[in-house]
Amino acid sequence: MKLAPAAFGVSAFLISSAFAYALEPIPGSIIYRGQPAHRLQKSPVGSTFTHEFTSGLQNYTETYKIQPDRSLVIIDRSLRSNNR
Repeated sequence: MKLAPAAFGVSAFLISSAFAYALEPIPGSIIYRGQPAHRLQKSPVGSTFTHEFTSGLQNYTETYKIQPDRSLVIIDRSLRSNNR
């Protein structure tokens, strides 16, 4: 019976750690001030797209995923080289 609480603790840790590493929006992100007013109605749920922007003096590329409720979530952010 001691195994059940341990299994629950491990699963709770794994779930909470997944949310701990979620990328927070930064100035320039599409969802920086909340979800966009218009929803991507024609794009399939689960599809991804990228967005390039500058925040401060850094250039970024973010990858977004469309959720079942049509909201967006950032799944990747990379710093681009300033040499274009």
